[in-house]
Amino acid sequence: MNELLDGLWQASLGLALGALLLAAVRPLLVTLGGAELAYRSWWLLPLLLLALLLPVPALPVLQHVPTLPFKVVPGSVEGPAAQFPLWPWLLAVAWALGAGLQLLRALRAQRRFEQTLGPLQARADGSWQASADPGLPALVGLWQPRIVVGPHFDHQFDAHEQALILLHERSHRRNGDHWANGGLLLARTVFWFHPLLPWAARRFLRDQELACDARTVAAQPSQRRLYASTLLKAQLVHPVAPMACHWRSQPVLKERIAMLKQSKRKALSKVSGQLLLVGLCMGGAALAWASQGAVTGTPSVSAEPFQHAAADAAKAGLDRPIQTQKMSPPSYPADAIEKRQTGVVNLIVAVDAKGIVTDVTVESATNPGVFEAASMAAARKWTYTPAMKNGKAVAGKLRIPVTYAMDNTESVSDQAR
Repeated sequence: MNELLDGLWQASLGLALGALLLAAVRPLLVTLGGAELAYRSWWLLPLLLLALLLPVPALPVLQHVPTLPFKVVPGSVEGPAAQFPLWPWLLAVAWALGAGLQLLRALRAQRRFEQTLGPLQARADGSWQASADPGLPALVGLWQPRIVVGPHFDHQFDAHEQALILLHERSHRRNGDHWANGGLLLARTVFWFHPLLPWAARRFLRDQELACDARTVAAQPSQRRLYASTLLKAQLVHPVAPMACHWRSQPVLKERIAMLKQSKRKALSKVSGQLLLVGLCMGGAALAWASQGAVTGTPSVSAEPFQHAAADAAKAGLDRPIQTQKMSPPSYPADAIEKRQTGVVNLIVAVDAKGIVTDVTVESATNPGVFEAASMAAARKWTYTPAMKNGKAVAGKLRIPVTYAMDNTESVSDQAR
C-alpha cells in the first residue's frame, strides 16, 4: 500500500512541476512556434509519468559477508504487519473512492450529453445532424468519433462557414484530439485530488482549440477574416462533455481571434521552438527517471552461519550447517529514510530441528532503536533448512547481519562486526 501512495505522491509532484514549467515557458513557445507548438508541449506531462514508471538499474550487490556462497538481495520490500499503520489504507480507500466518483461523474456527463443529442441523421458532407443542440458542432465519441452538428446548422451558417467549421472538426479528428481528451479524463480520474489539475486541464483544452484554429487557417489562409466572423457568430458555451471537441467549447474568443491575426513565423524560429520543446521533454523525463532512486532506501540482506558454522559444523561433527530458504527483506523504516539513516543489525536466530524459528535476538546494532524491530519481525518469517548431524536434523543458530544502506552509501558492516 505504501508503494501505491509513494507512486501517487511522486507522480503528483512531477505533474505539479511539469505544469508550472509549461506555464513559465508557454509565452516563449507561442512566440517561436505558435499555438501548435504550445499544444504539443503538453506531451511533457505524460512523458514525466512514463519516466517514473521506468525501472531504475539495480545497485551493485553489497558484499558484506564473503564467507557465504549466497547473497539475498530484495526484489521487493516486505515487512511485518506492525510496520504498516492504518493511515495508508485509509488514504488508499479515500483515493479509490474519489477516483471512482470522479470517473462516474465524467461518464454520466458524457452519457447525458450524448442522450441530449437525440436521434442522429447522416448528412451528405460526412457529418451527423442531431435533434437538439447541447453544445454543437462537436467531435463526439472516442472509438468512432463523429462530427455532429445542431438542428439549425444549415440556417445559422452559410456554406462557406459550414465548410470551415467541418474542416476544424476534421482537424480535431485527424490530429487525435479526442484521444487526448480521453487521456485527460483518465488523468483527472487518477489525480482528482491534485490542486493544479483543474487549471492545467482548462489550459490544455484552450491550447487544443487554438492549435486546431491554427491548423485550419493554415489550410485556408485566405479565409482568416471569415473564420473569425464565424467564431463571433457562434454563441460561446462551457464544455458539457469531457470526451468531445466542441467548436465553441471554451470562453476564449478574444484569444482565438488574436491568434488568427498573427503572421506566419519564420522557419528558423519554428525550428528553434521545436528544439526547445524536444529538449524540455527529454530533460524533464530524464530528471523524473533519475529522481526515483533519490527517495527510497535499499536494504541489503546478507547472512552467514553463527560463529562461522561451516568450520564449526566440522568440529561439531555436523554434516551440514543451517541454510536459509527464503529471506524476504525487512521494510526500511520511513523515519530512517527521511533522515537518511543507515546501519547494521546483527541478529542471532535460533532454528529447531524442523527448520522453524524459535527465537530471535539482537547481538548488536548501529543506530540503536531504529532498525531492530523491523529486522526481528522479518527474521521470524524467514524459512530455513535445519542443520544435519549423522544424517539427522538438529537444532542450531544463525548469525545474520542485516544491512540498511541508502543509495550510494558505503558499507557500514565493518562498524558492526
